[in-house]
Amino acid sequence: MAKYSIGLDFGTLSGRALLLNLETGEELASAVCDYPHGVMDREMPWGEKLPPDWALQHPEDYLEVLYRTIPAVLKESGVPPEDIVGVGTDFTACTALPVRKDGVPLCFLPEFAQNPHAYVKLWKHHAAQDKADRITALARLRGEAWLQDYGGRVSSEWMFPKLWQLAEEAPELYSTMYRYVEAADWIVWQLTGNETCSACSAGYKA
Repeated sequence: MAKYSIGLDFGTLSGRALLLNLETGEELASAVCDYPHGVMDREMPWGEKLPPDWALQHPEDYLEVLYRTIPAVLKESGVPPEDIVGVGTDFTACTALPVRKDGVPLCFLPEFAQNPHAYVKLWKHHAAQDKADRITALARLRGEAWLQDYGGRVSSEWMFPKLWQLAEEAPELYSTMYRYVEAADWIVWQLTGNETCSACSAGYKA
């Protein structure tokens, strides 16, 4: 019997699923789910205006991609679920969110649901550029050799500037969260029940 795999691509505006026959490479079915909340870069769903250079997402949208696209490609292809032997996922890094120890995003909690810092900071969230510049300046002052391996400066698109902004502007979230986690790692956590860490994201964006 043939075996199959599903690839899940979490983009900036939508998520996509592709079902492949692993023996032949044939693409059997695909499905797209637009994120219900899109990119929140001007205001939050409750009307709060966002400062310049913010770019947030809602982790509910990533789960919605799973709920919609996986059943859709299974239905279109007619492949039995038990013949799916692999699932591959990808995100653009660094796209990160604060979570509890059980993996629940802080924005799911009533006490933080209207705090923008509780949501996913998308890769193109540039509001922490001042933090990135301060890290770059310190690295140069210390003569850190690794800096040249990464283009000579730290980017606001990386993890630590985003995390520093959260710690400085929302200390109540920082003291509550268990982990500031890449969305790429969070979705694997949701699919498998195991917290893991992408070597690619950790080795560059963190």
